[in-house]
Amino acid sequence: MGVAEPVGSGVPVSGQVLGVERVPVAGAAVTLITFGGEQVSRGLSRSDGSYGVAAPRAGSYVLIASAEGFQPQASTLVLADAPVSYDVLLSGTSGLVGLVRSAASGAPVTDAVIIVTDVRGDVLTTGRTDLLGEFTVTDLVPGPVTLAVNSPKHRPLALPVEIGGTGTTHVEVELRPGAQVRGTVRGGGSPLSDARVTLVDAACNVAGTTRTGLDGAYAFSDLDSGT
Repeated sequence: MGVAEPVGSGVPVSGQVLGVERVPVAGAAVTLITFGGEQVSRGLSRSDGSYGVAAPRAGSYVLIASAEGFQPQASTLVLADAPVSYDVLLSGTSGLVGLVRSAASGAPVTDAVIIVTDVRGDVLTTGRTDLLGEFTVTDLVPGPVTLAVNSPKHRPLALPVEIGGTGTTHVEVELRPGAQVRGTVRGGGSPLSDARVTLVDAACNVAGTTRTGLDGAYAFSDLDSGT
């Protein structure tokens, strides 16, 4: 695939568009714009990843490169009167495919909420499992993420996942059923509101604390099985 030739004379900028493991990326759109957003030159990378654009004069510009399956890349270039050689490195986008099962029965968990966050805790994307308990997340940047899964009657789960540089990362998740304890606190035959209720395990560790409602009812959820 050829490169669109820059229109007119000016300061030439050339180089290669490279992807994962510095493999040449063909057909990448390379655009040179001013800081005000005006496009001054545009081209497409060749089969060997090489490209060529030109600035009308010396100065500061922004070089933008984009290609299908890669994250766009923007770079600031300060040009003088001499030609400039500049290689662009594009990061690939990857996908995450998973299956959510019940740890108790092995059955798929449908309509479970899927949340993917980055290392800073910012949410990247969300989704839900289908009738087969499967989910698909696309357009993720390679690197570590946190996958959180939440479903009614199951304990929520969060686990680290390393997104590969290319292709699709597969993961299987097992959710443990969440036990529930419900009841009503009464005093003198009448429900007691705003009564403090504490749940402790067999080792006397506090598993949860709550207060009763106006009807004296309380509830604990997402509990491990046991005494």
